[in-house]
Amino acid sequence: MLAELLQSLSNDVAMGLAQAAGAIVLCLAVVLLCRRFAVHVERETAISLVRGLVQMVLVGVVLALLLHGNLLVGALILLVMTFAAAVTASRRAQGIEGALLLCFYAIVAGAGTVIAGMLATETLTTDIAVLVPVGSMIIANAMNACAQSLERFRTDVATHVGQVEAGLALGADPAATVAPYVQSAVYASLIPRLDMLKSLGLVWIPGVMAGMMVSGASPVYAGIYQFIIVAMILAASGITGLIVTLLVRGRAFSPAAQLVLRPQTNATSD
Repeated sequence: MLAELLQSLSNDVAMGLAQAAGAIVLCLAVVLLCRRFAVHVERETAISLVRGLVQMVLVGVVLALLLHGNLLVGALILLVMTFAAAVTASRRAQGIEGALLLCFYAIVAGAGTVIAGMLATETLTTDIAVLVPVGSMIIANAMNACAQSLERFRTDVATHVGQVEAGLALGADPAATVAPYVQSAVYASLIPRLDMLKSLGLVWIPGVMAGMMVSGASPVYAGIYQFIIVAMILAASGITGLIVTLLVRGRAFSPAAQLVLRPQTNATSD
């Protein structure tokens, strides 16, 4: 029985690697096409493809080993994912002191609140096979919202240094001088999630719904559950984007109410 299981697993892995090779070839073909138009993403694409494949294989191995773990194990996995998400998002905040912790706090607040609410209402179970994949989707979208908010806020403030400093010179409260940029940053981070919710079922049928239908769940219930997940993604993104922007706003000024977020700090690091 064990030999048959290992053989089946080996066959699945071999088939998956063959299919992954096909996907990689297609991506490389796109890279070559872009190169013809002087768009050079060869190195970054190669690194991303290798990292993505290796990371997902490792995730599969970890989940296979921890598939029957308890809520504590699932929470630890999500915590590690949250920290990794904060590291990625903080790269959009070069020059901002303590950016990593700010991103971590914001993602924990957004994703953590939503995941806790889903567990409390039993929309999400403590089964690792459900908790980790759904939780990771919420964390990933919170990470994206965090990065987008940071990028938009930094860019807007750096572009309008003159207006901000004029307001400060007239005695305006620092928070008031950047209020329009806070609003635009949070809204910009929500646009992709709002569009995703609007197009749900019309433009795309997400994987969770498809997986539930394949496993025998009612298509109507699968559709409702998928809506819940996308709505929770929107909620987590909104909380994260708002909190990180407000936290960074506080770091944009010195204790003497002088603007410290300057154009020269507006370089992103990939």
